Amino acid sequence: MTACSAIAYIVDDDKELRTSLAWLLETVSVQAECFASAREFLAAYDPKRPACLVLDVRMPETGGFQLQEILNQRGATLPIIFVSAHGDIPMSVKALQKGAIDFVEKPYNPQQMLEKIQDALKRAVQLHDGAEQHKKIRAKLDKLTAREREILRRVLDGMSSRIIADELHISVKTVDVHRTKIREKLGVVSTAALVREVMEVWPASDRTQD
Repeated sequence: MTACSAIAYIVDDDKELRTSLAWLLETVSVQAECFASAREFLAAYDPKRPACLVLDVRMPETGGFQLQEILNQRGATLPIIFVSAHGDIPMSVKALQKGAIDFVEKPYNPQQMLEKIQDALKRAVQLHDGAEQHKKIRAKLDKLTAREREILRRVLDGMSSRIIADELHISVKTVDVHRTKIREKLGVVSTAALVREVMEVWPASDRTQD
């Protein structure tokens, strides 16, 4: 998937700003969707599609920071560029600490904003593709048997087949058979590839659980 397939959401109660920014994006073939409120945006937001969000801080009902919190709680991966006519350093720090990628004061330079959005869309595609890959790996992990998960945990901890066999009171041959099945189910050809793929989605805290 490329940045061309991603979409820029614009959420701002300033109609003139929404319209002008959407027009600017159209001149470089970037699709944009505009919303006057957080409620309208949430009703239309499609988390399955890579996107970035240009978000006003101060809006009636639900403000920008509140919307950011809602999206964080939902596990959304879309990069957020905050805009505000009343920005200050503490406000920008708060936005960035909670995951925003930029904070821009109004009125902003159109060309600079365009570049920021294009960079955000590239990042959006990377985040989206990474999240999709993680989902596929988790789906494969779910297919492992309880014994295979026990062995996989120990493989990720760097244990040899002999040590794993001693811990689980089974033969080394049985461990090796399970290791082969694990690689086949996860679609990897080596232990090194197995470790790299699984460690990204299966942190140590999860590996201690059945």
